[in-house]
Amino acid sequence: MDLIKAQDQAKILRGRRSSVVTRLCQAGCVTCSALNGCLSCKPRLFFHLELDGMRQRGVCLSSCPHGHYGMRTPPINICTRCTEDCASCFNKNFCTRCHPGHFLFRGRCEEHCPEGLTPNTSLRECTECPVDCELCVKRNTCNRCRADLYFLHGQCHQSCPKGFEPDVQLMECTPQVHCEVGEWGEWSPCVHKGSVRAYRKGKVTRTREILQLPSLLGDSCPHISERKKCLIKKQPRLSRLQ
Repeated sequence: MDLIKAQDQAKILRGRRSSVVTRLCQAGCVTCSALNGCLSCKPRLFFHLELDGMRQRGVCLSSCPHGHYGMRTPPINICTRCTEDCASCFNKNFCTRCHPGHFLFRGRCEEHCPEGLTPNTSLRECTECPVDCELCVKRNTCNRCRADLYFLHGQCHQSCPKGFEPDVQLMECTPQVHCEVGEWGEWSPCVHKGSVRAYRKGKVTRTREILQLPSLLGDSCPHISERKKCLIKKQPRLSRLQ
């Protein structure tokens, strides 16, 4: 049918060659007319009818535009439109991309994917998901896991691997966060029961700040204060003025 259509189209084009001006033709044209554009193309180029306002004009292209595929026949090479649900195609029987609302499966555009495959709205194709996956973004990469599994880096896990911990609300494996503390501060003055006394034993303290609190399963914080014994020095007496 396509061959007959191409032959009929070639006959129509030959009938239009009433005012052919070869030297004024666009690049790639062998013959053309001022009214209809290209009428025939150079070898290996494809003839295509494009809209020019309300009129169609012929052009010669090295490859067919989006939504068309090239068909080579002895009389003429033409660009043929893909089927209605195909956004682009290799030939009339094999789609390479579908319009929104359809999904590519084995060269055809389907409204629903077969059982076991997931419709991918970004790629507009049916993708194969891992067994534990509920929704795929691309082949073998999960976007959402089953309700009883935890999600991590495009995969589903029954328990989170080392270095991660489960988030039961999001059902994801999140990195463990360990406690971080700062440097020790200076030692305090030596005191005994809050007052400085001569020749009495006392204590000095120092502290450090918590910089990062740990997550649920992260390493807990070490002690942030220290105390040790000290000796309170005797305070010199001031001499009385006479």
